[in-house]
Formats: sequence, structure tokens, C-alpha cells
Amino acid sequence: MNKLSFPIAVLALLISSFLAYHLFSSKQQVYVDVNKLLDGYARTKVVRADFEEKAKTLNANVDSLMTDWQKELKVYEKERSNMTKKELDLKQQLLSNKQQQITNYQKAIQKQIQEEDQKSTQTVINDINDYVKEFGEKNNYDIIFGARGSGNIMYASEKSDLTQEVLDGLNAEFEGK
Repeated sequence: MNKLSFPIAVLALLISSFLAYHLFSSKQQVYVDVNKLLDGYARTKVVRADFEEKAKTLNANVDSLMTDWQKELKVYEKERSNMTKKELDLKQQLLSNKQQQITNYQKAIQKQIQEEDQKSTQTVINDINDYVKEFGEKNNYDIIFGARGSGNIMYASEKSDLTQEVLDGLNAEFEGK
């Protein structure tokens, strides 16, 4: 029995030392709620307002072209009884071509709006990521998780939530610029 007690005691001491080292040397794991950061960040509101103004202007251009085309169509419908077959064919072809051009322009505008939206959102996300990185380095965190409410982090204690602290610092940095 004595021959087994010493190796077991040494093994228990090694395991205890290993566990104690990891418990006391590891950093607390923390997270931020990414959706709350996006919603609460002052720059998000500014970027979103700028984007909506651009989208409104671009859509107004399309609406104006559509209104002009509809007016031309109404004039055509009123005057077509007085037109010759050749004039009818020509006018129908012109109206059809104009409608196709407007449709193509509308698709291009929608694509541009989508790209602008992605670009503006990415700008805000880059700001947040840069700030969280600096925040983590400054406060000696090894890892800051990003929770999105979609299952990335299934449970976390509220004491591990840095969202408000990060959001306050992020807004202070933005408003100081």
C-alpha cells in the first residue's frame, strides 16, 4: 500500500497545481451584445440618416422618370385614334423602349442603394470592431465574445456583459472626433 500512496499523492499534487494555475491565471470571459452596440452607437444613427437621404434622392429620380413616362402614355392613349398605323407603331416602340430604360435604371439604382447600405453598415461595424479591440487590449482581456442573439452564446452571466461599458466608450470616442 505504501508504494501506491506516494505516486498517488504526487499525481494529486500535480493535478491540483495544474488546476490552481489555470483557475488563477485565466482571464474572465466577457462578451458584448453586437445588436445593442449597433443600435446604441451614435454614429449608426448618423450613417443611417445619410444613407436614407441618398436612397430617397435616388428613388425620387426613378419616380420622376416613371411619372414622365406615365404622362407620355396617357397622351398616347388620348391621341392614338388620330394616328396612322406607322405613327402608332413608332410611338409604341418609343414608349416600350423608354419603359425598358426606366426599368434598367431602376434596377441599377436598387443595386446602388443596396451597395451603399452595405458600405455604410460595414463602416459602423469596422468602428465597433476597432474600438472593441482597443478596449480589450487596454483592459487585458484575452477574448471578448460578440453575442448577436442568434445562438452564438447560449448563456452568459450579466456580470460578463461589457456592452454598456463598450457602448459608452464608443460613443464618447465618436462624439469627441
